[in-house]
Amino acid sequence: MESLATVATWIWQYGIAFLLVLTLVVFIHELGHFLVARWCGVAVKAFSIGFGPEIYGFNDKYGTRWRFAWIPLGGYVKFIDDENAASQPPPSSRSRLPKAVADGSFHGKPLWQRAAVVAAGPIANFLLAIALYAFLNGAYGVRIMPAFVDKVVAGSPAERAGFLSGDQIVQINGEEIERFEDLQRIVGSSAGRELTFVVDRAGEKITLNATPNVDEQRDALGRTFRRGLIGIQRSIAPDKIQTLHVGPFDAVWRGVTETWSNITQTVAGLGDIITRRQSVEQMGGPIMMAEVTAKVAELGIEPMLRWIAFISANIGFLNLLPIPVLDGGHLLFYALEAVRRKPLSERIQQMGFQVGLALLMMLMIFVNFNDLMNVWRRLTGAG
Repeated sequence: MESLATVATWIWQYGIAFLLVLTLVVFIHELGHFLVARWCGVAVKAFSIGFGPEIYGFNDKYGTRWRFAWIPLGGYVKFIDDENAASQPPPSSRSRLPKAVADGSFHGKPLWQRAAVVAAGPIANFLLAIALYAFLNGAYGVRIMPAFVDKVVAGSPAERAGFLSGDQIVQINGEEIERFEDLQRIVGSSAGRELTFVVDRAGEKITLNATPNVDEQRDALGRTFRRGLIGIQRSIAPDKIQTLHVGPFDAVWRGVTETWSNITQTVAGLGDIITRRQSVEQMGGPIMMAEVTAKVAELGIEPMLRWIAFISANIGFLNLLPIPVLDGGHLLFYALEAVRRKPLSERIQQMGFQVGLALLMMLMIFVNFNDLMNVWRRLTGAG
């Protein structure tokens, strides 16, 4: 009974919050596809949140079935002439389709319209992220803690490079440093790589070079991660913390830059995993996301909205990867069609979808295995 109560508590604390966040992000993604498809005259057969058997659904006046399904890890928009939920084209040509289907056909639309419909999903995710960041920047202001050095760790790369207490780091490898988080992001992902710092020391600009050490740790979720450290402690003096009250245009522009920063961090993280600079344990699936969502939800509405924006930006980016089945795979096929002046053969497209599906299945198995192993390590204290 105690174990059942523990499972029930976990589902409530972790699962519900995660499903609400994921449902919102997936809904916005699919709504992007749906709205542009309708604008292009495509008949939408189904709008589904989740996969598998239907829990609840209804038909709108245009004949679209809006449904919630039992497996809530994603969703899809299915057009009237789609072969399946991955929007694979039917084997028959458009000329052999019934007129009622051909008129609302997706695969018979001009290339630019098909590309617009496919790209609209990731774009909707990016717009959601930008809108959330812009709202938070306008409503709460932009809190900035400039990269002031409080203490330099003895024997550290920072000490060897010549950093002193009171220095303000204003640039790294040509990138402007507005806040301490910018410094952490660059240094953390640059272990073993020499960086060029520009510091403001009593009004004088000084250039210093330092190579971050590699520091391997486990986070609160039990995952191993490596980060770069140069050995400085930030200054948390109240006079070093600023809150900028920004106007609408600045709030939106900062939302754009924050969304872009999310994407570049994800790209850098994937690159580090591929090159083995980071452990593959960093790759997590639904369990990891549920745990993080629950922890962020405890911090309040602002961190939660920032987490939703982060997830939305990354789902938009990951969907643009050139893997058949994903939006990026469809766009790759359309790019090849534009170059060749004709679609790829049905056989090539079929093979592409099969390979893409296999890759996604392997990735899902891998990240879920990672999740379960991390849970096991925390429960047993192993590793």
